[in-house]
Amino acid sequence: MKTIYLVRHAKSSWEDADLRDHDRPLNKRGLSDGPMMASVFKEREGDIDAIVTSTAVRANSTANFFAEEFGFLGTDRVLHSANLYCSMSRDVHDVIRSLPAAFESVALFGHNPSFTAIANQFEGQKIPNVPTCGLVKIVSNIDSWEQWSARKGSIEYFIFPKMFKGAKK
Repeated sequence: MKTIYLVRHAKSSWEDADLRDHDRPLNKRGLSDGPMMASVFKEREGDIDAIVTSTAVRANSTANFFAEEFGFLGTDRVLHSANLYCSMSRDVHDVIRSLPAAFESVALFGHNPSFTAIANQFEGQKIPNVPTCGLVKIVSNIDSWEQWSARKGSIEYFIFPKMFKGAKK
């Protein structure tokens, strides 16, 4: 059994119009939602094997909240992939298929529209939009990441910040 968590980056800032898209930081809401969702996720899952993040500043910043929550900051359990930035669904699937065999559960940090498109390829609830800092858990009854495909997995749950506002700080 292998598990992927698709985590869309937290809300980003559009304040500096001169910044390249890749370099946009998180805004105030993103800086609040990221740690909250990392805590909710840690409470739900207990542990994961690794984090793989897009190289975009907003995705990497979001991933760092989760890495801190899991004690992964500064370790080899946080990986970066340029293939998760401006990616098509097939690019994300390729990243998943190339994960190290030792990993059983991995959180990917990236972007829409690819994360919503990928989530909707699997059995389970249909998701019109994975909002910022939204998280989709996909479980797949496979032995190796090379076997990864939508035909072999299903959505176990979908959570997002507005579900927890007021309940967690």
